[in-house]
Amino acid sequence: MHGGGRLAKSSRLSGIQSDLKAVAVAAVALLRHRMARRNRPQPQPRPTRRLARPEPQRGIIALLEKYTPRRIGVVATMLILLGSAGLGIVKGGHVDEFVQGVDDARNAVANIAGFRIEQVAISGRKQLTQDEILAIGGVTGRSSLLFLDAAAVRDKLKANPWIADATVLKFYPSELQIDIVERTAFARWQLDGRTSVIAEDGAVLEPYVARRFLSLPLVVGKGAGERAKDFLALLARYPQVQSQTRAVALVGERRWNVWLSSGLVIRLPEHEVGNSLAMLSKLDQDDKLFSRDITAIDMRLPDRLTVRLSDNAAKAREEQFSKDKKSKKKAGDA
Repeated sequence: MHGGGRLAKSSRLSGIQSDLKAVAVAAVALLRHRMARRNRPQPQPRPTRRLARPEPQRGIIALLEKYTPRRIGVVATMLILLGSAGLGIVKGGHVDEFVQGVDDARNAVANIAGFRIEQVAISGRKQLTQDEILAIGGVTGRSSLLFLDAAAVRDKLKANPWIADATVLKFYPSELQIDIVERTAFARWQLDGRTSVIAEDGAVLEPYVARRFLSLPLVVGKGAGERAKDFLALLARYPQVQSQTRAVALVGERRWNVWLSSGLVIRLPEHEVGNSLAMLSKLDQDDKLFSRDITAIDMRLPDRLTVRLSDNAAKAREEQFSKDKKSKKKAGDA
C-alpha cells in the first residue's frame, strides 16, 4: 500500500514462461514455413519422359487421403506441442505457477480496463496492520476488483487466529472495504517452557510474547489456556488474593495452584475453590497470612490448612522449641 490505500505494484517471474515461449516460437516457425512453401514460385517443368501413372492406392490409406481435411498436420503438430508443454508443466511442478500466471494475466487485463483496486478501507483492526490484513487476505498489487473473490478473501481472513469475523465488500470500479472483528489478547500461556499469547477461548494468537503483552496474567500447564477464563474470573472476586498473584498453574488438569509475587504458593483443592479463596482473603486480612515467613499453603484437604515454613523460620522455630523444652525441664527439676 502507498499511503492513502494504493496497492503497490509487484511482478514475479514464472518458471512456466519459458515453456509457453517455446510453444509460441515453434508455432510461428511452423506457420512461416508453410507460408514460404505456399508463396515460393513454381519451377518450370523440364521435358521428361512420361512415366507410368501409379495405380491408385486402396484401403485405409486411400480413405485417409481422401477424407482427411487439409492442414490437419499443422493442427496435430500444434496439439502435440501444447500437450508437451502441459506435460512439462505438470511433471515440473509448475501447476500453481501456471494458474498464478493465468490469474495475473486476467487481472492485468481487468486493471487496464479500469478495475484496478485504488482505495482500500479497513476498519476494526487493533493489533494487525493494514499491510498484514491485505497479505492475509491475499490482496496484492496485481489484484483487480473485477476478479477478486470476496468470499475467498473472507475465509482467508477468518483462518487467522487474531480475526474472529470479517466482512469483505467490493464497490465498483475501484474500492475495496474490509471490516474485521479482532480477538482480544487475554493471557500468557506457558507450556513446556514456551510462552504464547492466548485469547479467552484458549486460541493461540501469538507463539511468542511481545513487550506489549507482558502485563497479561500468566497461566501455566496443559489445559490451562482453555480453563483460565473461568478461574481468573473467580479469582477476581477476591482482590485480597488476586492483587498479589503472579501466576496460576493448572495441576494434572484438575486443580489450581496460585503463585504470589512473594514466592508463596497456594495449593487449592479441586472442589469448592471459592470457599478456599474466601478463607485465604480473611486470614490475610486479619492475620497478615501472606506476609509471614512461609513458602506454601496447602488447602487440598477439606478439613485442614497446612503451611510450610521457610528454612530460616523452621530453624528459628526449632531453636525456640528446644529452648522451651529445656526451660520446662529445669522447672521440673527444681
